[in-house]
Amino acid sequence: MKYRKKPIVIEAFRYDGDLMDSNGKYYVPDWAVNAFENHVMFYDSLAGGFPPCELFINTLEGVHHVSVGDYIIKGIKGELYPCKPDIFERTYEEEIE
Repeated sequence: MKYRKKPIVIEAFRYDGDLMDSNGKYYVPDWAVNAFENHVMFYDSLAGGFPPCELFINTLEGVHHVSVGDYIIKGIKGELYPCKPDIFERTYEEEIE
């Protein structure tokens, strides 16, 4: 059998390595700020507490690492998860309001 993904609208942004500008102001969507402040998204080290720190997301499937350039998606139930750019670009197109 073949299946087609239902047309749904999601919210997302592309992670560029930070969530704040040089003045300490967030430049990501409010839902991402809330997720960071509630420790759904968090920085940690891949090397046992040694820099560099990387971004992670607590997802429904466990903790996922976010690479620079990945998209962070807010799903239809408010869940967050990272998506590689090539998959994102084949799966989603910008919604024209």
